[in-house]
Amino acid sequence: MREHHYYVYLVSSRTRVLYCGITNNLVRRVEEHRRGEFAGFSASYRCVRLVWYERFQYVGNAIAREKQIKRWRREKKLVLIQRMNASWVDLSEAWRGANAGPSTSLRFGRDDKT
Repeated sequence: MREHHYYVYLVSSRTRVLYCGITNNLVRRVEEHRRGEFAGFSASYRCVRLVWYERFQYVGNAIAREKQIKRWRREKKLVLIQRMNASWVDLSEAWRGANAGPSTSLRFGRDDKT
């Protein structure tokens, strides 16, 4: 049986405007943000840098977490980012480019299986 993964993520603009989303394919979704494929908030503000994510096995848990984070004030979101990515580097850089795959990078998020 195939194991599914769901991701709640924060992408940022250069000026640190934040967008929170959910996906079952983080690599694809980050690339969609980069290409501006979806009109709306993240495209308007060019939120294309992956600065934080969490991985979940169950979609219900991921949806609940996304809703929770979207209700938070900015300060609380900044704490999440600081804990995982204090220098605000684009976490997708690890798998983009020279034949790098996402498997190594994506194992560092919180996982609801543990």
